Amino acid sequence: MTEPLEATNAPDGIDIEPVTAWLLERREDLAGPFRWEKLPGGHSNFTYRVTDSKGTAFVLRRPPLGELLPSAHDMAREFRIISALWPTSVPVPEPIAFCDDLSVTGARFYCMAAVEGKSLYEGPDVEAQVPQDKRRALGFSFIDVLADLHAIEPDDIGLGDLGRKDDYVGRQLKRWYASWNASPTTDSAALTDVAILHDELVANQPVQGPARLAHGDYGLHNTLSHPDGYINGVIDWEISTLGDPLADLAYALNTWVGPNDPPSPREAIPTLEPGFPSRQELIDRYAERTGRDLSQLGYYSAFNHWKTVCILQGVYARYLQGQKSSEGVDLRLLAQRRNHALFLARQALNAVR
Repeated sequence: MTEPLEATNAPDGIDIEPVTAWLLERREDLAGPFRWEKLPGGHSNFTYRVTDSKGTAFVLRRPPLGELLPSAHDMAREFRIISALWPTSVPVPEPIAFCDDLSVTGARFYCMAAVEGKSLYEGPDVEAQVPQDKRRALGFSFIDVLADLHAIEPDDIGLGDLGRKDDYVGRQLKRWYASWNASPTTDSAALTDVAILHDELVANQPVQGPARLAHGDYGLHNTLSHPDGYINGVIDWEISTLGDPLADLAYALNTWVGPNDPPSPREAIPTLEPGFPSRQELIDRYAERTGRDLSQLGYYSAFNHWKTVCILQGVYARYLQGQKSSEGVDLRLLAQRRNHALFLARQALNAVR
């Protein structure tokens, strides 16, 4: 799926003997012992590429160690989603097995097939994985996959009860504004536009259409890009729920930074590499494939930038309060990214007035 961070015979969170026994009982084609390679990304969940003694590879995913919130890192939910999507046109890794027996390794986990392709986090990832003449096709594949996801009626694939179908944006505004107010830092009081934007977003919220499955974090970092220029898999369904497809679309488009966008504090953004289609080309492609009215897309872009401000503030506050180790973390960059997202939120909302 992606380049391994490390190979290890003592993987974090994995009790090797019982996990190996559990897997061998369910997959007669596997042969121990297994080689474990930790993969990057994945919202702090441990994700391993596992290779048996015959060279057969698959992926195992489990929550992080320690006490977790009841709804966090829900492996059963992720496995249910990819199992429901596997027969559809949305490319996901083939689901293999789910373990809800905590005695095996102390947490629920699931296994899925290994998929050829890599997640693209930065520019060098693009350079290493996708030739320039394939990047335009990759960009259109990226948006086509999202359009296909949003074309699915959740009830038709057994996911109609995955979450509430109404008022997705309204509930998100309430949740993340509460998070902002619960995460004060010495510099946050000066960011008065957070509250002003919240009120403007509430006052101008569009009427939501039919709910669809929203990935929630769809970007090149959570897809597996094939060197031939197409998305070969969508991963990390941890925060997926039923929601407004236009909010999901706007989030993905916000990650698609182009050369004419305001300079970002981040460096080596993958879509700044030459060869990709523009954001507007992706918008036109999505509109053509879905027939959806995208006239309110600017609102949804502002909403997602504003939400990013609140998310980054929560992370920033936890570091400053010592709730998370800040070793190796550039806190100044984190604050700059938060402030940049606030600027983009205001810019987007002003543009739709």
